[in-house]
Amino acid sequence: MSIHAVKRSQCHLAWDNSIPPAIHVASGDTITFDCLDASNGQITPTSTASTLASLTLTSLDQVNGPVFVAGAEPGDTLRVDVLEVRVAEWGWSALIPGFGLLADEFPVPALKIWSLPPEDMPVRAEGEGRYAWFDERRGIRIPLRPFAGEMGVAPGKTGAHSTIPPYRTGGNVDTRHLTEGSVLYLPVEVDGALFSIGDGHAAQGDGEVCGTAIETPMKVTVRLTVVKDKRYVKTPHFISRNPHPTDEQFYTTTGVDSDIREATRAAVRHMIEFLETDYGLSKVDAYMLCSVAGDLRMHEVVDMPNYVIGFMLPKSIFTKG
Repeated sequence: MSIHAVKRSQCHLAWDNSIPPAIHVASGDTITFDCLDASNGQITPTSTASTLASLTLTSLDQVNGPVFVAGAEPGDTLRVDVLEVRVAEWGWSALIPGFGLLADEFPVPALKIWSLPPEDMPVRAEGEGRYAWFDERRGIRIPLRPFAGEMGVAPGKTGAHSTIPPYRTGGNVDTRHLTEGSVLYLPVEVDGALFSIGDGHAAQGDGEVCGTAIETPMKVTVRLTVVKDKRYVKTPHFISRNPHPTDEQFYTTTGVDSDIREATRAAVRHMIEFLETDYGLSKVDAYMLCSVAGDLRMHEVVDMPNYVIGFMLPKSIFTKG
């Protein structure tokens, strides 16, 4: 087994099987990636909401790589063991006009810069003792569970494919459960798999409803192994830990509608109203809090014509009752 490194400069802005590999590794090798945040360095700790107007959107969600894994062939599976994730001492969340589940209801740009624990403190998947203040005066803090929002392999289909959406080969899956200690399985469609990674998140809720998590630069170490006997893996599969303590309590709002998307929007909208009324948050702050801390759930999908979608917020983030 060998250890390799991929630099910040070794990145790309599309999933494309014609992109030359940044490095070649053997199956079972370990690779450390040094990744900028999802803004590709356009947002900094001193940025303000006015910065969002000048973002070059085509430069967002870059990924580091690709990594050619020897022995990987179409039909194989690439096993990705997430060994370590470290984040910077700052992060950001934003409302970007035109982006997010309730984009039509939040047309004005907004930016929150977060202060995160020092980099020399190891970041563990459980988030024990690690949190960032969302609103210290109100006693609202967010446990850190860092992960890479983008992990994927090159698609078999030729051409450049945006890094913004997810695909059956992975990509921008934004799945908060892929923290340190998790295992991700990806279907291989090209020789060498061509694995890439990026989009560091210090914390995120299931759904990432406002369009951003706590976005941050990260250093992430993974082990890449070719697996030959999992042909049933045709989309991302993973093994992970429960992100919440077993005795966690939640406040849950619901949306009920015959349209899943509208039921989802209603569930989030109702949570925002709850946070405004009971905790005195502004509508913008409540929307951001939902994105970094709340979890969407499909509670009921069989009694047609309506679906029940829940939005669950852990009560432990509120330290003042």
